[in-house]
Amino acid sequence: MDIAQAKRRENIAEYILYLWQLEDLLRALQFSPEAIYSQLVEPRKDIPEEKKHLFLLWYMDIVNLLHQEGKDEKGHLEHTLHLIGDMHNLHLLLLKFPVGAHYRTTFARLEPELPRLRQVLGNPGMSDTELCFRALYAAMLYRIKGEGGKSAVTDTLEFISPVIAELADMYRKVETGEVDLFKND
Repeated sequence: MDIAQAKRRENIAEYILYLWQLEDLLRALQFSPEAIYSQLVEPRKDIPEEKKHLFLLWYMDIVNLLHQEGKDEKGHLEHTLHLIGDMHNLHLLLLKFPVGAHYRTTFARLEPELPRLRQVLGNPGMSDTELCFRALYAAMLYRIKGEGGKSAVTDTLEFISPVIAELADMYRKVETGEVDLFKND
């Protein structure tokens, strides 16, 4: 809960990837409140005992959303997919507007890699932004499993990471009003 809130404020991309990882972790714990408490809440020494139940309730809210959306076995919450949709809309604006000049240069290095990445990850109708998130998440899972050398995805990280980092930074700046997309400077 606290980690997710901090990530949401600071870096939307990390927030999305964190929630995806949490979805898989909750599935691995078979959505058991007892297992969730013993594995995710109880070991946390930074949470006062009287607040630990709030953390369990937050995890259980995510469990309930996964159940409601029919994503008990696989898939990602609509919440994160909507955020990726918002980021993709920003991506499209940055490709057109003057404020996106640097972003366009960064994205141009990734663009030739997208067809191969799309072929590896499937789903041809997926937006470029979602494709990048799925590749980042796949690379993270490969690392966790000790298979960090899966070239089909990991060799594109050097192109994907800067694009998503810049897009997430611009998302935060637009959201906080630090950047006006429609202002001509």
